[in-house]
Amino acid sequence: MDFVLKDENGFSYIDEGEGEVLLLLHGLMGALSNWQDVVEEFSKEYRVIIPMLPIYDLPLLTTGVKSLAKYVNKFINHMELDQVCLLGNSLGGHVGLIYCLSHPEHVRSLVLTGSSGLYENSFGGTFPRRESYDFVKEKVEYTFYDPRTATKELIDEVFQTVNDRHKVIRILAMAKSAIRHNMGKDLHKIEIPVLLIWGRNDKITPPEVAEEFHRLLPDSELHWIDQCGHAPMMERPLEFNQVLKGFLEKIKV
Repeated sequence: MDFVLKDENGFSYIDEGEGEVLLLLHGLMGALSNWQDVVEEFSKEYRVIIPMLPIYDLPLLTTGVKSLAKYVNKFINHMELDQVCLLGNSLGGHVGLIYCLSHPEHVRSLVLTGSSGLYENSFGGTFPRRESYDFVKEKVEYTFYDPRTATKELIDEVFQTVNDRHKVIRILAMAKSAIRHNMGKDLHKIEIPVLLIWGRNDKITPPEVAEEFHRLLPDSELHWIDQCGHAPMMERPLEFNQVLKGFLEKIKV
């Protein structure tokens, strides 16, 4: 990834382009590079910012989705951002939902793709065979419709992460926190426009999850991407960007 990672006041982030702000939130096993095609496409017309969520840096007792939402709030205040369009994949979507409920005044619209918050068939409650590269490879490939999307670089990164005891303990704590923090009863309070972009073949947050989000969110629209799994912006970037572009044009002031 050719974008510059900035470090400032304890925050690490990418900040590309100018204009209305698109704030991108990565998932539990995700990385900033997951959003590469979105940044390249939209930084021509928008200011695209991706904070590195401190999943591995929080104290174990406070490792959870609410803590990440508080971190996003601190980041937005530090950057003096307002009326952002928040985009979240997987855990990032969940964090975005919590932030929208706590600080609706700062969010203009929300985009969820493969978001947790209702139900997910996660990477696993434990990693019984995390030392096995083939096991990790299989789990990473499971994220996508086309297993070839799981590059060796991506598999190597996840393998390294799940074999780091400090990191894996926090991943498990964060995953349990996400399962406990079900958003179903609160979604009706989110009244801003919400775009749901979902892989028709998502096995982690299956299609019925998208349909439930669509039913519970008052101002939402749901777009399917065929032959696509849990991370549409990685697996089908052209289709993802096309749907996102249409949504952003529609909600322009």
